[in-house]
Amino acid sequence: MKSPTKLLALSLSAALLATTAQAETIRLSTYVNETDIRYQGFVKFAELVSEKTAGRITVDIFPSSTLHGWSDGVDALQGGVADISWISADTRLPCYRVTSLYPAAIDLTDQVGLDAAYAELIAPEAAQVGLIPVINSNYSYDQEWWFQGPVEALNKLDGKLVRSIGPLVSMMIESWGGQPVFIAPGEVFQSAERGVVNGINMGVATYSSWQLWNVMPYMVNANLFYGNIQYMMNLDRFNSLSEEDQTALMEAGAETELWLQPRYEGWIDAQVGNAVMKGGGAAVSISTDERNAMISDIVAKWTGEVDAACGPELANQIRSLFAQHKL
Repeated sequence: MKSPTKLLALSLSAALLATTAQAETIRLSTYVNETDIRYQGFVKFAELVSEKTAGRITVDIFPSSTLHGWSDGVDALQGGVADISWISADTRLPCYRVTSLYPAAIDLTDQVGLDAAYAELIAPEAAQVGLIPVINSNYSYDQEWWFQGPVEALNKLDGKLVRSIGPLVSMMIESWGGQPVFIAPGEVFQSAERGVVNGINMGVATYSSWQLWNVMPYMVNANLFYGNIQYMMNLDRFNSLSEEDQTALMEAGAETELWLQPRYEGWIDAQVGNAVMKGGGAAVSISTDERNAMISDIVAKWTGEVDAACGPELANQIRSLFAQHKL
């Protein structure tokens, strides 16, 4: 007969083994590097997940596109390369592809609420390809335009080669007389340095993290988009978790967005000034009238694309959401 002490030791060992066996690791893939404030957001997300699941889930962060390329998010999740990843403008998500970057001047006072509502609208489409939105990239605040030298007007590009990240931006560049060129974030510096592009469309966060002020020091602050790059999770992987841990994961995403927003905006504001000073360039803003005219012109061309990709009902829901947050 075993003594009570031995029985207690065996029980504790069994409990420890059970806890260890239940522990899971989730691989989060991001294109941002470790100097980007959004990386700190992912660190916060990992901390919250660990805390809320009592250590049952660990989030490993893979920065700088180390797991896969810019356009490979869906494939990476479906193939098990990553568990959570950013999702770019993928044709398998047609509505997300044409609305995750949308021509609109947005009041970002309630950006977290806006982003959550947008994620809810595109969640059914994501589920059809085995994905679920978990957290977003606070993308709207800083997506702007950068050039090697001053430009007369953003809508007069005169044949300039300008880096694009998706179909909407490409259409804008072409409408303004430029030529769009797709380049992944980590390759933009070399491309700009070698003259592959004369300008870039990029977020200030990514621009600063890759020190692009050395090659593209002139900024046009236009505020022409709503942007929401969603980080999604493999739906089967998500469903394999307990309901408690699923809730914890989603709560961690929502809390991280609230935690990150003021830090992100403060960091971006500082980075704009630092980037321009370090590059010896300048930052100019377009007027409200110019902005509204440019957006109206692009919306007229983009509405048919959105209707075709989303269907009229969902398209109208998304447009209504943006209208509620119009600047």
